[in-house]
Amino acid sequence: MKKIIFTEKAPAPIGPYNQAVLSGNTLYTSGQIALNPETMELVLDNIETETKQVMENMKAVLAAADMTFENVIKTTIFIMNMGDFARINTVYGSYFDETTAPARETVQVACLPKNVNIEISMIAVK
Repeated sequence: MKKIIFTEKAPAPIGPYNQAVLSGNTLYTSGQIALNPETMELVLDNIETETKQVMENMKAVLAAADMTFENVIKTTIFIMNMGDFARINTVYGSYFDETTAPARETVQVACLPKNVNIEISMIAVK
């Protein structure tokens, strides 16, 4: 069985997908970009604010499934410029306890939806 997870505190999907799907005790999130959920406008001031918006969106999706970043076991980060890695990592890292941080890969890509600079997806277990 799968349960669709949706919250108005994160951006509504902009295509044929859901914010997250809960299967048993495992949550699979869709990638989040830096859309402000209230205005559906992109937050692209700089890579730090963009990353923070992505993580806040992800926080809302996790909360909708009664989870937190402590439940996250795996993340995937897609970025446009590997030169931004250190600044992204600083913001991303502030959401996790380093001793229990999830597994992760970070991949530079040619293009992301709406030409954003970062997209993050997660897998979490309750």
